[in-house]
Order: sequence, then C-alpha cells, then structure tokens
Amino acid sequence: MAKLSPALLRKARGNVPGLNAVLNFAEARFDQIKMNQGKILARLNSSLASPRLQDFEFKVFSQWGEDGIIQRLVSVVPLADRTFIEFGVEDFAESNCRFLMMNDNFSGFVMDGSPDNIATCKASYFYWKHALEARQAFITRDNINQLLASSGFGSDLAILSVDLDGVDYWVTEAIEGFRPRILIHEYNAVFGATRKISVPYDPAFVRSEKHVSRLYWGASLGALTHLAEKRGYALVGTNSAGCNAFYVRNDLLSDKLQALSAEQAYTASAYRESKDAAGNLTYVAGPDRLKLLAGMPVINVETGAEETL
Repeated sequence: MAKLSPALLRKARGNVPGLNAVLNFAEARFDQIKMNQGKILARLNSSLASPRLQDFEFKVFSQWGEDGIIQRLVSVVPLADRTFIEFGVEDFAESNCRFLMMNDNFSGFVMDGSPDNIATCKASYFYWKHALEARQAFITRDNINQLLASSGFGSDLAILSVDLDGVDYWVTEAIEGFRPRILIHEYNAVFGATRKISVPYDPAFVRSEKHVSRLYWGASLGALTHLAEKRGYALVGTNSAGCNAFYVRNDLLSDKLQALSAEQAYTASAYRESKDAAGNLTYVAGPDRLKLLAGMPVINVETGAEETL
C-alpha cells in the first residue's frame, strides 16, 4: 500500500471529485502555522548583523534554509519592485520564492517542464490568492529570453532563481536584457570548488538519462561565479546544504554583504542522492560521488575546452 503523503495528495488534485477543495482547506490551515513560524524567525533574524548568509537560514517552503537567506537579502538589497522569476519549481509547493510571495506579497512567474506539476500548482489554494503566473515549458538557451519576456516583468526584477538540474549554466549564459538584482543559482557541489566546469550543452538534457547515478548535471560553483562576475555580480554566499549560491549586482553591494570568491563561499554538500539503475538511493557520499562520474565529459567554461571528470 502506498504511503499517504502531502506530495501524493497534491497529485490527486482534480482526479477525485470534491477532493481539491478539501485538500486546499487542509493545506491552507497547515501552511498558516508554518507561515506564522516563518514570520517569527524573520523578525528574530532582523536583529542579526552577520555578513554570513548561512546565519540567517530557516525553512518554511524552501527545500533547505533558503527562505531565511532570501528574507535577509531583500532586507539589505535595494529593490526596484517586488517581482521574482523562478524556474525548475516542480509544483511550487517546495521552492525558493514561495514564502517571499506569501509573506512579502511579491509577484511571481514560475516555470517547469512537467504539465502535471503546473496543473497541480494552478489547482493550489495559493495560486488564486497571490499574483502568480505558472507556465509549462522545457527551457533551453534558445527559448529562455522569449519565456522571460512573456512574464511581463521589467528587466530590473528583484530575484531570478535557477534550478534546472541540467544545462543551467548555458541557459543562464544565454539570458539577455534581464538584470535581476539578486540571482539564486543551484550549483553541483560534486564538481568541487575550483574547476570552472559545466556539463556540455544538450537542449534535451534529462538528468536521469545522462548517468545512472543522477549526479551528472549542472555546473560547478566556480563556473557559475565566473559567469556572474562577467555579468557584474558578486557571490555573497551559499547555503549550508551546499546546493544554492547567492549573487547580488555589484552596484547594490553594501557593508552588510560580503563579496566572496568561489573558493571562500563553497560549501560541500552532505546529502546523498545517488541512485542505481532501478532508481533506488545508493547513499554514496563525499569524494566517492565524483569517482562514479570518472571519465564523463565537461566543458571548461573559461577556455571552452572539453575535459573529463
């Protein structure tokens, strides 16, 4: 018998008559408790003076501690408006910007490649209550600018959050016109702190099909920071889980934020998400994860040369 879970219940929306209303009611009540806890934590954090972003972490709807970090960033970075774009959100239940939307009344535009995920998002109680637009799209470097323009947001938006588990570097590199004040970007900590490398570009990249371990995706922190610095951004920290990096436009930096090199900011990931051919977790940890990928091709984003892991 399948275990009943919030994720399973969300997927049942629309399939059982009347269930959606019941689920929305229950989820909204539970989320209100989480929201109240988040508001308390945000208020407590407001008295901290640390330049270290990880000191501000707390989780409401984010996967790790990104909710607290984002609250800190929007409190110290001047914003032209309250808009965000986030892609690779699944159904937006667990995401970087959902607490920001619900707590601070930000307007959002989110994208995911799965039609089911977007349908679930649109059936949620929070979709009609907030200024949120959800779009189904398989994002490539050829369509990213058209998709961003379809948000209707100005180029000077507050936050852009990127989490594709694939060719993230190449998609971000292709963005033109948009200059978010804060950039949140997932990095692959398995690739280490110093090499400026990314998986090669493939418009049809699917993580589960590229390598059985599912650890072969994305780009290193060094590669993403190399790109960000070329675009006029400074790396100001990573989360303690070792998966998300936070960048702020150089013209918006202050003494409340510390500009870091990739080596200074790098956090190794401790979570063990490697899988076998059947899709079961294998719990490979530490440097052994990189050994699984030995010989796989990567691109040195600084030189353009193909290398191997």
